[in-house]
Amino acid sequence: MRIIPAIDIIDGKCVRLTKGDYDTKKVYNESPVEVAKAFEGAGLTHVHVVDLDGARAKHIVNAKVLEQIAMQTSLQVDFGGGIKSETDLQTAFDCGASQVTLGSIAVSEPELVGEWLEKFGAEQLILGADAKDRRIATHGWEETSDLDVIDFVKDYQKIGVSYVICTDVSKDGMLAGPSFALYQELLNEVPNIKLIASGGISAFSELPQLAAMGCEGVIIGKAIYENRISLKTLEKYILNPNAC
Repeated sequence: MRIIPAIDIIDGKCVRLTKGDYDTKKVYNESPVEVAKAFEGAGLTHVHVVDLDGARAKHIVNAKVLEQIAMQTSLQVDFGGGIKSETDLQTAFDCGASQVTLGSIAVSEPELVGEWLEKFGAEQLILGADAKDRRIATHGWEETSDLDVIDFVKDYQKIGVSYVICTDVSKDGMLAGPSFALYQELLNEVPNIKLIASGGISAFSELPQLAAMGCEGVIIGKAIYENRISLKTLEKYILNPNAC
């Protein structure tokens, strides 16, 4: 299972929110690049970068930060937030993203996303399936659709999606544990999906549980920034998962 630390960006700074509420913003570091370098130094190979300004503005805002992280580290970057056009998508790739997460656009324009899957390939695009009470949330989690998360993922798997990031918004930033039941249901109902768990990670002990369930990856945010899970512990787990 891939360990994927998160860097959320507002005003060019590394922040965390609680339940996606922008009013709860807490700045952890003025330099997302320095945070990324610390992750790289601990042996981590991937990072999940979210342009929260872009999610609100409905276009990429922090492309420069993405470019700096990609140029100054060897991390494989999954980038999301504000991807609303092929221009945005191409900008993300041009700035160094290895994969791009599609959230709101996957709700509003599924046919367009289908075209992108054909053009860019399933290995480069990740479906963002963020849910509030099982309903897909969009636009920086400030809006909620009528789409059930399981049905949403099933429909996208049919047109070629392989990777899915699922965040239970009610868990995000709460440090109260992830949505094990929701992830198990997704893995049962949508076989062969590469599921990346996100939201609520609070302790190292949750990681082996998610791995045993069959999650392809896990995104860890506040638990790292609040020192609930140390980079040293993650480094040991990456080197020898069975020893932890």
